[in-house]
Amino acid sequence: MLADSLFILAIESSCDETSAAVVGDGKVLSNEIATQAVHAQYGGVVPELASRAHMQNMVPVVDAALLRAGQSMGMPAGEKLPLDRLKAIAFTQAPGLIGALLVGAQFAKSLALALNLPLIGVHHMQAHVLANLIPEHQPRFPFLCLTVSGGHTQIILARSPLDLEVLGETIDDAAGEAFDKSAKLLGLPYPGGPLVDQYAQWGDPQAFVFAEPQVPGLDFSFSGLKTSILYFLQKQEPGFIAQHLPDLCASIQHRIVNILLQKLKKAARQTGVKQICLAGGVSANSGLRQGFEALGKKEGWQTFLPDFQYCTDNAAMIAMTAHYKYLAKDFVGLDAQPSARAVW
Repeated sequence: MLADSLFILAIESSCDETSAAVVGDGKVLSNEIATQAVHAQYGGVVPELASRAHMQNMVPVVDAALLRAGQSMGMPAGEKLPLDRLKAIAFTQAPGLIGALLVGAQFAKSLALALNLPLIGVHHMQAHVLANLIPEHQPRFPFLCLTVSGGHTQIILARSPLDLEVLGETIDDAAGEAFDKSAKLLGLPYPGGPLVDQYAQWGDPQAFVFAEPQVPGLDFSFSGLKTSILYFLQKQEPGFIAQHLPDLCASIQHRIVNILLQKLKKAARQTGVKQICLAGGVSANSGLRQGFEALGKKEGWQTFLPDFQYCTDNAAMIAMTAHYKYLAKDFVGLDAQPSARAVW
């Protein structure tokens, strides 16, 4: 890459993963992630502990991202991408845990100020959608994206990288939360969503039937489903869960995936869009990925799935979004404030 290439360093710290990435001319050169194992003993993310871990991890992760970027560019072993090659600093501005966001925002602001570089604030959910633009095989605009994570469930119409419209979203709980809370009811350790996916591969998805929410339009609801699962399990005899765990996981996963895909199919038919994407942490779920691709073949869609490393929270998707925002000169000032709210 030439000296005048557009290099952007991005920071992601919205929840419990500290991540830094570098893009050069829209190509991901590095994507480093530090996870936080401390939360497992509490059965969920503890905001204060997450903030402290971000402060501990931030500098090493950024350092590793600059080193990996240098390797991607063919620099000698051990050499990092020089800071003076950067053209901008990006960070996750919203939504997320406010303390965690503050750590990433303050680090990005300090670095931008020290290097006299423009600052780019990125919406976390917009970045999940644009993770589909990272691989060479990319969707054409306009495309639909089902974005499914622990805190959000949305159907997005993307007309361009910076022109996104929410067609439908959850009115209560997110699909990822439904997976994790169901796992907790089954006695599985945190994070339980991936474990539900693992056990589901050995079970019968038709073994048990759980409530399907009747929500009009393209919006979602998962609170009733969680209640249905809770009441069902409370009625069973001791030992029932251990005896039927694979079937329970398969049935729960089948219901959640079916809710998601039926709404997506409805959105595709209403808009006439055939370029369909999946994004967000729950897009790593094997049942959802398989169901998504199967539905795509049946409906005649061209389907797109991000690599697993770009499904969960990561800075590469923040950097990719920042690339397009830089081209549009969409910058924020040093007074920009992070927000826990998910307002577009």
